[in-house]
Amino acid sequence: MIEIITWVLAALGGAVLGSFYFAGLWFTLRRLPGHPHPALWVAGSFILRLAVSLAGFYVILGPDRNLTRLGIALLAFLAARVALTRWLRPPTPELRP
Repeated sequence: MIEIITWVLAALGGAVLGSFYFAGLWFTLRRLPGHPHPALWVAGSFILRLAVSLAGFYVILGPDRNLTRLGIALLAFLAARVALTRWLRPPTPELRP
């Protein structure tokens, strides 16, 4: 029972990390055209997102180095990417005959 709870928490943590990472990427790209230093903006955003994600995965991995939890968190991370991609997609124009 405790193992299932840790898997659910790992999935939740991976989803939160994925949401942070990909929402941060979306935010960065939305603000990019008007930014005075675009290269610094992109590099800084990448370093911040990567540092937070790696630290989060390190915490999820835990002191016992459980690779099952890490795999579940990575799958949830990718699921967050798919969900955010579909949610933040710009609306498609309607085709009229």
